[in-house]
This record gives sequence, structure tokens and C-alpha cells, in this order.
Amino acid sequence: MSKIAAHLPSSITPFSVISQIARRIRIVPLLILLISTIPAWFLTEAIAPQVVRAYTARVDLAIDRLPEENYETVLRRAEAAARAAAQRSFDQDILVTDVSIIVSVQNFGAIAPVLALDVSRPQWRSRPDAQNWATYFKTARSLLFFDNSSTAANGISSKK
Repeated sequence: MSKIAAHLPSSITPFSVISQIARRIRIVPLLILLISTIPAWFLTEAIAPQVVRAYTARVDLAIDRLPEENYETVLRRAEAAARAAAQRSFDQDILVTDVSIIVSVQNFGAIAPVLALDVSRPQWRSRPDAQNWATYFKTARSLLFFDNSSTAANGISSKK
């Protein structure tokens, strides 16, 4: 009992729907396809805009006390250094939105922060003054031995 089957040669039967779509794709000019991508791009940007990569610049500065310099003079130099560092940070990188600067002073081996400057770009643009935005550390004077600078300069106690 053998089965006889007629084998027909394979042929691709054209589908009328596919052929109509293929003709239409060939008809649409490339320019229309390119122009349609621009509104699609605007739509995606409106729905999900890109993340802004802004950040805070952090700077630590250390200055040494000069001979015969009092605390107020050191503080003015610290303010000038903080002002210059803030301006430099904003000028060097346009993505910096905030600046945080800590200025420390060294005096006879003692190191202590004397001021912290935290300012945003709009604040700095409206008033670029370090004294306006600085926070001063009250205990820095005593930590740096400015209250009793004569005994600290000798390095020994005056008691005998």
C-alpha cells in the first residue's frame, strides 16, 4: 500500500495586501520620512526631557599665617582666597550651580577652618561678595592660638 502524492512545485503566491503596501512604501519620498522624525523628537523631549547634569563644586583651601599678622588680617586674606576660588569655580565650569569652599588657616602647627562659603550661581551673580555668603567659625581664633599669640610664638609657657 503505497501512497501516491502529487508534488506541486513551490511557488510564492502574491498577496494583494503586501504588494499594495510595498508600492506605497516606494512612493513615499525620503524627505517626508526625514521631516517626520523632527516632530517625533520634539514629542519625546517634551515627554521625557534629558537630565540636567549640574553639580556643586567643593574646594578646600589652606593658608598659612604670615609673621606679625593678626587674626583680622588672616580673616581678610581667607575671604579674598574664598572669593577668588568661588569666581574661578563658576568661570571654569558652566555646569556648576553651587560652590562650597572651606578655608583653613595654619598657625604654629595648629590648623582650623576659619570660614565656609556656600553660594549658588544666581546669588553670586547678584552679589559677588564673600563676606555676604560666608559662615565664620567663632572658635577658630582660640584654636589657632591668636588669643595668646606671644606664648604660642615662644612655644613655652611664661610660668617659671
